[in-house]
Amino acid sequence: MTRRSTTGRITFVGAGPGDPGLLTRRALDAVADADHILHDRSLPAPLLAAVVAAAPAEVEVSVAEGAAGDIAKVLLSGARSGRTVARLVAGDPLTAESIVREVQAVARTSVPFEVVPGVPLAEGVTGYAGAPTGGLRTTVEVRDVTALDFDAMVAVPGSLTLTLDAGDLPAVRDGLLAAGMSGQATVLVTGDGTTDTQSTSVSTLDGIVDAAIGLYGTLVVSIGAGVGLRDKLSWWESRPLYGWKVLVPRTKEQAGAMSAQLRGWGAIPEEVPTIAVEPPRTPAQMERAIKGLVTGRYEWVIFTSTNAVKAVWEKFAEFGLDARAFAGVKIACVGDATAAAVQSFGVRPELLPSGEQSSDGLLADFPPYDEVLDPIDRILLPRADIATETLAAGLIERGWEVDDVTAYRTVRAAPPPAPIRDAIKSGGFDAVLFTSSSTVRNLVGIAGKPHARTVVACIGPKTADTARELGLRVDVQPETANVPSLVESLAEYALELREKLAALPTKPRRGAKAQGPTAGRLAR
Repeated sequence: MTRRSTTGRITFVGAGPGDPGLLTRRALDAVADADHILHDRSLPAPLLAAVVAAAPAEVEVSVAEGAAGDIAKVLLSGARSGRTVARLVAGDPLTAESIVREVQAVARTSVPFEVVPGVPLAEGVTGYAGAPTGGLRTTVEVRDVTALDFDAMVAVPGSLTLTLDAGDLPAVRDGLLAAGMSGQATVLVTGDGTTDTQSTSVSTLDGIVDAAIGLYGTLVVSIGAGVGLRDKLSWWESRPLYGWKVLVPRTKEQAGAMSAQLRGWGAIPEEVPTIAVEPPRTPAQMERAIKGLVTGRYEWVIFTSTNAVKAVWEKFAEFGLDARAFAGVKIACVGDATAAAVQSFGVRPELLPSGEQSSDGLLADFPPYDEVLDPIDRILLPRADIATETLAAGLIERGWEVDDVTAYRTVRAAPPPAPIRDAIKSGGFDAVLFTSSSTVRNLVGIAGKPHARTVVACIGPKTADTARELGLRVDVQPETANVPSLVESLAEYALELREKLAALPTKPRRGAKAQGPTAGRLAR
């Protein structure tokens, strides 16, 4: 139900320049308390999605349309009906004249309001572009080119930053040149600022229009001494995987963590579920295993995946159990990710592989059964229905009795939409990351083989072997078989490609990015 009171509240929320990570804590709190979010149409889609995700499920979301007075009427109507209204603004609310007029219209009434500052567009984008504005700076938001005082802009000391629509760029260039600014002055022009597709070109004022070809929407133009520092201070577009489109074929639940790590390196991940995890066809086997844990049937429990950990804990919840059910039982995990899942429930594993993080690595370190030291000779091994028998067989050879229990089933997911299937087969992705043999088989089964120029990264030797069996070339394989190492190894591979590209005698055209997918594809 929507909250109601005698009078609601209006909050003008600065959403920053585009990167959801630049939303302030106060902005997220304001959104979480909102009944209605009214936002600019120009707000980047990922930013809006992050805001809506932080809002209550029943929140109303609409676009702010019309003049400042018309928008203010909508805000006041909502507040007077007892609603909490969040007016979401790109950048900082009080740096835009139209938003200031909205605030003034609200301030003339008795309706309570507040303003939550955000990272201004100009300062945020120049920071991500690596062009410091310095302490003495002038920022101009271009709304009407005919109203600009170009003589004053050219005369100001320090740096000059302009935010403008791409269509106004020729007129702004001509106005600056006519006011006496040198045509050879170095400028930066940035589009899609602070987003995954940010693109910055270095140019002279004379060539700025050509340098901005392909950029649309709101641009940020930087002029001043800080422009010359971009080569050393550019960090956003210089990340190893910047601009790479990376295919993430994992279960829906698991893909999020990998995607977050890829974004940290600058990639644009595309999650394509290839596996769906479902409960066993019959629950009796798992129920007997959980009861065996409680009654002291097992000396060890071995977890080979985070899905197995989740399946056991779901059974615990059904029976009203918690971590105390593991009292007296030793736990082994196949790798760091699985161990982290166990530790999240307050239990510390006794054994992880000292070498390769795999079933073989765990088996190499696992102690043989000793009838003097081990009071119980039985191990619980909860795992997928399609798991291999290698681990269980190795444990039996070491003298253990093994209850090899199906904790969950893995089934092939539905095929992805046609555009994604076409991109997979035509080279639309720069890389694909495989985390298991089943993800390789299922991706090929539901979408076809990745194109030959797509970089293939595999988490471990068995996954790599499966990829080669299906005719894929394996380019990346980390020494440690876990997701962070896999992503980091792909980033290192991208850096090597960039270095090779930089050593080529040909030079990229002005404004082109010699990194990200450009580097990967040219190296192919």
